[in-house]
Amino acid sequence: MKPKILLATTCRWYSAARLAIAFTQIGCSVEMVAPRGHPATKTKALQRRYGFRGLEPAASFLSAIHEAQPDLVVPCDDLSTICLHRLCRELLRKGEERSAKILQRTLGPPDSFPTIDSRTSLMAAARSEGVRTPETGVVTKESLPAWLAQNGLPAVLKADGSAGGRGVQVVRTIAMAEHAVADLSAPPMAARAIKRALFDQDRTLLKPCIQQQSPVVNAQVLLPGRDATISVACWEGKVVASITFEVIKAMSLGGPSSVIRLIEHPEMSWSAEKLVKRLGLSGFYGFDFILEEQYNRPTLIEMNARATQTCHLAMGTHHDLPAALAAKVTGQPVPPTKAINDRDVIALFPQEWQSDPGSEYLATAYHDVPWGEPGLVKACIDSYVSQRKWYSSRKLVESYRKLFNSSSPRDSIQPVGRP
Repeated sequence: MKPKILLATTCRWYSAARLAIAFTQIGCSVEMVAPRGHPATKTKALQRRYGFRGLEPAASFLSAIHEAQPDLVVPCDDLSTICLHRLCRELLRKGEERSAKILQRTLGPPDSFPTIDSRTSLMAAARSEGVRTPETGVVTKESLPAWLAQNGLPAVLKADGSAGGRGVQVVRTIAMAEHAVADLSAPPMAARAIKRALFDQDRTLLKPCIQQQSPVVNAQVLLPGRDATISVACWEGKVVASITFEVIKAMSLGGPSSVIRLIEHPEMSWSAEKLVKRLGLSGFYGFDFILEEQYNRPTLIEMNARATQTCHLAMGTHHDLPAALAAKVTGQPVPPTKAINDRDVIALFPQEWQSDPGSEYLATAYHDVPWGEPGLVKACIDSYVSQRKWYSSRKLVESYRKLFNSSSPRDSIQPVGRP
């Protein structure tokens, strides 16, 4: 049996392209619902792309599900997760069991969706399972002063439905906090446009997939320590594969990691397993922690209910997430796999190269460049160059040279776009 995977995304993150490659390499057929120009279309891995319409997200996903009839539907960003959750509930309400079953196979039980979609509810569920969490609560302009008086500053304010560092602000004064609440709770331009497009229309498969007009804002105590993450593949409430790492560098505060160190941390694994079991989860998830400097104890600060940017990394048996999930689809035991490298420090591509083309980690760490997909590498480089017009020719040539000398094999691609 050749599993068919349908990746669902509302944006153009490179991580979805890497996941498409990983699934293809283990023998899966991969299709995708994505906006035009997605980096995955530059790879040999993608069998087909279904169009994504921003004003009709649910209709886009549902049309692709009906046509592809996939074994799994994998959300690759937070908005796609929210849309798929609401679409699944709407399909169940309408009695469309077949399509809803496909979604539940990867997303888990609909009863868990409200907890997954709410940062504060998730933290409460984690605490009830004995997982260490910081004080977290929903705040508004009116309730903010009382929350700050009780929990103090500094704090982190996070909007539900945000990702990649967007919708997250660290505040150190009351004035900063007040400004952040006003900013984060304002409806985004896209939401206003969608609302206008749906005015006085009875389109039930569209309305459930649109975020609230005013996003929910959560306040969380800011903890000192080191960032760490565990990415898991799970099936019906059980973790079947995981990768645990400490963040060495991030592209921005609260943003995506660019350099990571693989570690083992039993308490992080235990915490993830407790929540996966509690919520009956299936699919890919990422759990973010803060590690105490002195005792190395982890505190859970967030869960990403989607495929994260490290899910494609094959780090050996029980640490190869796509292979483990595909095995569950086919009913076969998880196959033994080899790690892609023997170094524990990994520079993620294109994150670290885009963040710092002169980074020492491009040479000293394992640089995770998809050399077998020259079209994707070229697309990453061209996108970076087009956004950095001020970048000098000499520095660009030097960064190219470092990039193409940092990993092997590199016979399949030559530096492109050189001035």
